[in-house]
Amino acid sequence: MCSRRHGGNRVRSTTPAEDRYIILSAKRNRRTTAQRVANQFLAASGKQISRKTVARRLRGGGLYARRPVVCVPLTRQHRTARLQWCREHHNWTEQDWACVLFSDESRFSLSSDCRRQLIWRESGTAYRPENIQEKD
Repeated sequence: MCSRRHGGNRVRSTTPAEDRYIILSAKRNRRTTAQRVANQFLAASGKQISRKTVARRLRGGGLYARRPVVCVPLTRQHRTARLQWCREHHNWTEQDWACVLFSDESRFSLSSDCRRQLIWRESGTAYRPENIQEKD
C-alpha cells in the first residue's frame, strides 16, 4: 500500500506580508526592474532574494512585465486643429480625395527609441494613463 507524504514542498523564501511589499513597490514605480525590487527588498528587510523570485511574486500578484503603450502627446491646440480639419473635409467625395497626394514622411525621434524598457502592469490595463509612455 502506498500513501503520499505531505509537506514535501520547498519552504518559501518570503512571507505573504513580504509578497505584498514586493507587489506594492513594483506598483509604486512600474518601470523598475525585478533586480532593483530585489535590491530594495534586501535594504528593507535584510533578506536576499533573487530577481526570479521577485518576478514570480509579481506574477502571483497579477503583475506582468509588458511593453508600455506608446502615444504622441497632443495638446489642446492639436486636438482642435484636427477636429477643425475633419469638419472641413467630412463631405469630400472620392473625386475630391483623388486629387490629394499623400507623400511618405521621414521618421525621426527626439528621444531614445528603445522599446526594451518594460513596465509591471495587470492584464487589461494597457491603456490606463500610468501605463502609457508618451513619445515625441
